[in-house]
Amino acid sequence: MITRHSPAKVNLFLRVLRKRPDGYHDIVSLMQRISLSDEMTFVMGGEGIAVRCPDSSLPEGRGNIAYRAAEIILAHGSGHGGAHITIHKKIPVGAGLGGGSSNAATTLVTLNEMMGRPCGIQELMRMGARLGADVPFFVFERTALASGIGDCLEPVDGIPPLWLVLVNPGFEVSTREVYENLRLGLTKEPIKYRMPRFVTVSHIAEGLHNDLERVTLRLYPVLSEIKELLMAHGAVGSLMSGSGPTVFGIFKNKRDAQKAERELQRSSVGSVFVANSI
Repeated sequence: MITRHSPAKVNLFLRVLRKRPDGYHDIVSLMQRISLSDEMTFVMGGEGIAVRCPDSSLPEGRGNIAYRAAEIILAHGSGHGGAHITIHKKIPVGAGLGGGSSNAATTLVTLNEMMGRPCGIQELMRMGARLGADVPFFVFERTALASGIGDCLEPVDGIPPLWLVLVNPGFEVSTREVYENLRLGLTKEPIKYRMPRFVTVSHIAEGLHNDLERVTLRLYPVLSEIKELLMAHGAVGSLMSGSGPTVFGIFKNKRDAQKAERELQRSSVGSVFVANSI
């Protein structure tokens, strides 16, 4: 039996460049893993695949992305039988934090290890791309600049340690709906973009950007109020992660973040978490 932490992520920078003929969107995003995580336990053996999600409404059959990840990786091993996976959820579902993608990546990496590593990292990332755009990032296990649909990854070094407070308002947002409401100009010309300089916490706060935010905040105005609350409680910058609805604030240090967490937990804005970058 192996127990692993399956971390969430935030997008410190997200630009949507264009819609592709296959229905996906080309993006550029700086993606950062954080300490908020699910706990996953893996046991190999027996027949078939079993996924359990106690205290969660997540599906436990093929509707669960971790189940499908197990199917894919087990097909590359021989004589290993099935796998039993238990997921203890702490990352909010449908929250823009990549919880499902992280579960899938953790399943690919861990079962591959338990089978004696028949697959290399690049092959695991290709498998992950079949499951979802964010899965390769979690297989990569580094802060990364993601491009393409999110599956082309370059390691990014030099990002300072971050303390964050995340607020999830308790409802899910449809990623498809957000992208469908994103008004993109039509162009076949190369789209130029410039990544902010992320060397200090102040640089990160100044460079926070998310093209999807204007859509989700228009659909759910309460998120603008949450952003303002985070800033009022000491955040040096605030942004929605992914397609939302989770909003995070960046703080100068752990003490300030913990203080804001305590105060916000008393304000009934939703689920509040303090986390650090990993």
